[in-house]
Amino acid sequence: MYTRPAAETITNTLEIKRSRFITHIARVTDEASARAFVDSVRAAFPDARHHCSAYIYHVEGANPVERFSDDGEPSGTAGTPMLEQLRGSGMVDIAAVVVRYFGGIKLGAGGLVHAYSNSVGEALPLVRRTTRARKELWRLDLPHAQAGRYEAELRARGITVTEVEYGAQVTLTLAADPGAGEELAQTISAITSGAVAPRAAGSTWVEG
Repeated sequence: MYTRPAAETITNTLEIKRSRFITHIARVTDEASARAFVDSVRAAFPDARHHCSAYIYHVEGANPVERFSDDGEPSGTAGTPMLEQLRGSGMVDIAAVVVRYFGGIKLGAGGLVHAYSNSVGEALPLVRRTTRARKELWRLDLPHAQAGRYEAELRARGITVTEVEYGAQVTLTLAADPGAGEELAQTISAITSGAVAPRAAGSTWVEG
């Protein structure tokens, strides 16, 4: 389980000694989407001097991937402090791009580190967070006449229904925490008076 941004882009502007730092934060899920996000911001602000970036994304069964770019700023003054802010947020699948319009006053290396760090730091509280967790899937075949009532009871007990399929019967796909299958089966048995039992259907990521 991990935390990531909601699927939207957050923008915040900070002005320091006449330079404007425009921060964009969005969800990314892999290298391609991260690069596409950086490119989209660069295309939206083609006249800016710098488009510095940092991102972290989840990789199944491995450590998260981390990347950053100073984009022409002195080495270590932009991408690194931006990445540190993203790490500190506790979120993964997140990218930040800071667009800088130079205001004519040099900030120096220390000033740049402070500026890029603060730019991302001020934008992060604006980001809505969601949780992504690995869940076991279970399928439940129900007669049409009782399906609506059973589904309502399941949802009322906090069980996540991810899909409803209508055929000869109504098939509900349920998501449960790993290892919670026995408890789920007992709940279903109580709701249906033992008439229905769930069957395993693999696992998936669920966001909530």
